[in-house]
Amino acid sequence: MEHVAASAILDAQGTVTGWSEGARRLTGYAAEEAVGRTAGELLAEHAPPELVAALTGSVVLRHRDGTRLALALNASPLLGADGAATGFVVTAEASDGQEPSLAAQAFDQASMSMSIFDARQHYLRLNNVACQVMGVPEDTLIGRYYPDTVEDADHSRGFLRHLRQVAETGEPVQYESFTRAPSGTRYHAWNIEMWPVRDPSGELIGTALAAFDSSEQHWARQRLALLNEAAASIGTTLDVVRTAEELVELVVPRFADFASVDLFDWVLGTEEPPAALAGDVVLRRVAHGSVTDGTPEAAVRLGAADTYPPYSPPARALTEGRALLATAGHPDFDRWVGERNKRAPEGTAHRVGAHSLVTVPLRARGTTLGVAVCVRIGHPDAYAADDAVLAEEVASRAAVCIDNARRFARERTTALALQHSLLPRGLPGQAAVEVAHRYLPSGSMAGIGGDWFDVIPLSGSRVALVVGDVVGHGLQSSATMGRLRTAVRTLADVDLPPDELLTHLDDLVTHLATDESTTDDVAELGATCLYAVYDPVSRRLTVAGAGHPPPAVLLPDGTTRLVEMTAGPPLGVGGLPFEATELELPEGSLIALYTDGLIEGRDRDLDEGTAELCRALTVPADSLDALCDAVLKSVLPPQPADDVALLLARTRALGAGQVATWDIEPDPQIVAATRQYATDQLTEWGLDETAFVTELVVSELVTNAIRYGEPPIQLRLIRDRALICEVSDGSSTSPHLRRAHVYDEGGRGLLLVAQLTQRWGSRQTVNGKTIWAQQPLPPG
Repeated sequence: MEHVAASAILDAQGTVTGWSEGARRLTGYAAEEAVGRTAGELLAEHAPPELVAALTGSVVLRHRDGTRLALALNASPLLGADGAATGFVVTAEASDGQEPSLAAQAFDQASMSMSIFDARQHYLRLNNVACQVMGVPEDTLIGRYYPDTVEDADHSRGFLRHLRQVAETGEPVQYESFTRAPSGTRYHAWNIEMWPVRDPSGELIGTALAAFDSSEQHWARQRLALLNEAAASIGTTLDVVRTAEELVELVVPRFADFASVDLFDWVLGTEEPPAALAGDVVLRRVAHGSVTDGTPEAAVRLGAADTYPPYSPPARALTEGRALLATAGHPDFDRWVGERNKRAPEGTAHRVGAHSLVTVPLRARGTTLGVAVCVRIGHPDAYAADDAVLAEEVASRAAVCIDNARRFARERTTALALQHSLLPRGLPGQAAVEVAHRYLPSGSMAGIGGDWFDVIPLSGSRVALVVGDVVGHGLQSSATMGRLRTAVRTLADVDLPPDELLTHLDDLVTHLATDESTTDDVAELGATCLYAVYDPVSRRLTVAGAGHPPPAVLLPDGTTRLVEMTAGPPLGVGGLPFEATELELPEGSLIALYTDGLIEGRDRDLDEGTAELCRALTVPADSLDALCDAVLKSVLPPQPADDVALLLARTRALGAGQVATWDIEPDPQIVAATRQYATDQLTEWGLDETAFVTELVVSELVTNAIRYGEPPIQLRLIRDRALICEVSDGSSTSPHLRRAHVYDEGGRGLLLVAQLTQRWGSRQTVNGKTIWAQQPLPPG
């Protein structure tokens, strides 16, 4: 193509002193109009200092008709006799309006964005697609520095960095970018290639680039990746709510700015699905999530039920059984969003800009379970038909997982009902220990076993800690567990020492096995048990085991150890003795009782499991409940094969100010003084209101000990959550309650004690027995 050659002569001050015919044709200025003017008057934009210094580059001139004209100029100095520059010859070339060459047409009409920059990242050429991407015509960009034409953002800075890299190294660059075009809000994926442009001499004079819009391929890959991730991340548990949460976690923020899952109530229970939908639809919110912390867009709180009118997108999706798209401006969409805003004004600001949603029914095996809603607020792209197809595929996967979880929960709920009914529903309040517990049934239906635990208040502010495990699984084991737990409570009520209690329990299991061996189909009976008694007054722990792992103890100084004790035989073996171990614990010690499901695993032995348990107990936690969770998380194998019971107890101690003890001489005349001891102590404790009843109890129990018992005799008052009066003597004969006749002179003492106190009883000790009575503290 022919070109117009233009030249001009400037003096040292930048004044035009010569003007060629090519310059006139190029700029429209005649020689008489240009000569005598400064070069700066002909520029539409100031030339950067670096361009003046380099004597070459791109500038923007103002044509005589007012249009802008981008030119690539070269300046050559005119030297005087002394070698100093006396002026400059400036040359430029531009098209004279003839038909462009085939190469130029191919450049302009290319389907990808193509641009050319000089070595200092100023625009020299752009094709049609590049102008569309930038949103402005070519002549407004020619000669301008790239950063001045775009927003200051990471992708812009990265683009400039690659341009400079090519200009500095002379090596081509390829990279991918995901960003919005300056001319729009939709995100695009770009494959960009940049390469150096050289003149015939090989000198680098610019950088050319081609950017291919690969958005469709990008979104196709994203959709495929989302489906692959859905297969892996949804349905990891057989829990309905967790499965719904996994669906929300998958789509936010990759597919939606806000998402929710609402299910019918029968999905969360054990009822059968209704025959058909009619009128308003009532759903329960089980999961929602948002790109904003706290999910302020939600008009329905988690766990709450909501009524969806027939016009609403969720109700329409359920009725029609397919995914529905809705956008701002549609009457039903605007009406529904408006209703949401009125219900929760505090979230209105977060819903401003909600412009598109897709609603998908959750259907599995021909049954509709609920609905999932995805909303775009900050995301600029509205949902399209391919998004609806993707949403249906993801929702279908989630619906099958939710239905699986529902069926599993329904079957498992029936099987676990017996197990849960036999475990303690609420541990009784007592002051000896602070307790926390966890029970985890095995994950399989066949894994419902007979693990149990219990906390039993005993007299004298003591407490019994029990954990046991029945051999086998199924309803037979659960039933046996219930009988053993009841037996332990019965034996504990008579205050048997741990070793004696296990002996009686062993006899019971033996009898049960003998009785049931007469049936045709009997599972093998057997169990392990650990029984411990802690006394907060003496701070002593007495423990005995029947084939059960020993407890772990964490002392206040941070050291942990397993209690060294004699391992007795499992219950049901019969004929072998059990031995008790006693140790003193500092206040604040932590006792961990557990079943073997916690420490056993397919890939580790018991020593490794118990060592891990001891380490887990030392991890700081805000509460015992939090420590229970931490222990389970740290110690449990990835797939527990058995039930797990964990009972943690932190010991407390009753200080000297809460216990008063007197040795009593076996003389009836000392009874009055004993009553006064008790009265004075109650006054010191501020319990004068209890003095009348306490005097009667002390008088009766001490009198009986002197009259019917044997030395040594001791009176002890304990101020705990209740007021406890104990009288001990050396006789092992236990008293019993009887009804006195009209003319009897005695026999009414214990009856009087029973009537005036909350509880009373007796327990055997090493040296005799202790009679105790408990009365509530006055309010306040």
